[in-house]
Amino acid sequence: MRNTRADVVLAALRVLQAQGLEGCSMRRVAAELEVQPSALYHHVPNKQHLLALMADEIVDPVTAAESRDPRLLCIELRDAMLAVRDGADVVATATAFRLGSSEIEERIAELVGSDGARTLLLYTFGHAQSTQTHRQAEAFGALIDPPAGRHRDDSEAEPAAMSSDLDSSFERGLDIILKGLA
Repeated sequence: MRNTRADVVLAALRVLQAQGLEGCSMRRVAAELEVQPSALYHHVPNKQHLLALMADEIVDPVTAAESRDPRLLCIELRDAMLAVRDGADVVATATAFRLGSSEIEERIAELVGSDGARTLLLYTFGHAQSTQTHRQAEAFGALIDPPAGRHRDDSEAEPAAMSSDLDSSFERGLDIILKGLA
């Protein structure tokens, strides 16, 4: 069976989900597809290009949305990145290195100007990366102290409460930025 570019991107996303960004190598993507690594280069010229395609796939639900609300676009972007292991790192890296066109940045720029769009995106990326790091540390049991006001015996309630606080904090920050832009 011949693989398509879409097959390569989806395989890369499966590897990303299983291994994280550090473990997402061309060799592992090829193994996922049961082909030699050289076969991938028929579809993508290099890993950076594959990273850009992965980022596009991660944010595709947001770019397909019809929203004209910059706040909602940022919330949807953060949710899309958080849905994929290391998704925030992939999207932020692809954007930082300008590995592809950023439809989301262009859409937000139409609504709040280019400087406002860049500020909103950098805030969204940073908050999503911080949230992913927190969630991964929590999953590995690497968080030493519970948040202020919580006791260690509240461990079952803690993840949901902390996640809710991170979501609330993100939305409050968006409101501050958007108010400043207005």
